[in-house]
Amino acid sequence: MITARQSRAARALLGWTQETLADKARVSLTALKRLESENRLEVYESTRDQVRRALEAAGVVLLATDKGEGVLLLHDETSTKR
Repeated sequence: MITARQSRAARALLGWTQETLADKARVSLTALKRLESENRLEVYESTRDQVRRALEAAGVVLLATDKGEGVLLLHDETSTKR
């Protein structure tokens, strides 16, 4: 499950606005703002899933362990080949 912090961190790594992520995830901007809120607002699981899929399609890996959570942006294979 993607958390509010992971979503915000992933957007920062990608340089995406909330509007961009909402568009790519095909969710409303209001739904994304609810997901990214620190107030633990109710969000449909389908919204979380669509946001997660959009970020993963852009190269983001969501990390979660018993010690914490985070995000990793994978390098684009085509840009790293010489």
